[in-house]
Amino acid sequence: MIQIAPQMRLLVAVEPADFRRGIDGLVRMCREALGVDPFSGAVFVFRNRRATAIKLLTYDGQGFWLCQKRLSTGRFRYWPGRAGAVKHELLAHELAVLLAGGDPERTEAAPQWRRVAVSAAT
Repeated sequence: MIQIAPQMRLLVAVEPADFRRGIDGLVRMCREALGVDPFSGAVFVFRNRRATAIKLLTYDGQGFWLCQKRLSTGRFRYWPGRAGAVKHELLAHELAVLLAGGDPERTEAAPQWRRVAVSAAT
C-alpha cells in the first residue's frame, strides 16, 4: 500500500502521458522526460490526455508501485504546471485535493513554511 507522507517528494508530469505504458514505460519517462531518478523514492503523478485518469508511480525499496484512479464520470478540471515546464512539485495535502478532483491552488491551507519573527527579550 502507498501511504503519502508530508515529507515525501511528489512530482507531477505536466504533459499528459500515454496510459498504455506500464511501469517500465513510466520509469523511462521519469528518467528521460522529467530528468529524475525513479528509484529516488519520489511519487510521480501522471495524467492521461483526456484528463479522466491519474497514475501514481513510486519505488519502495523492493519494487515499484503503480496505482491508477479513473473517474467514472467527468474529468480532472485542474492540472498543475506552467507553460514550458516539464514537472511540478506538490505537497501531500495538495495531492489529496487533486485526487479528489479539486484544485490544490484554491485551498486555503496554512503555508507549509513561514518565517517566525523573533521578538526582542527584555
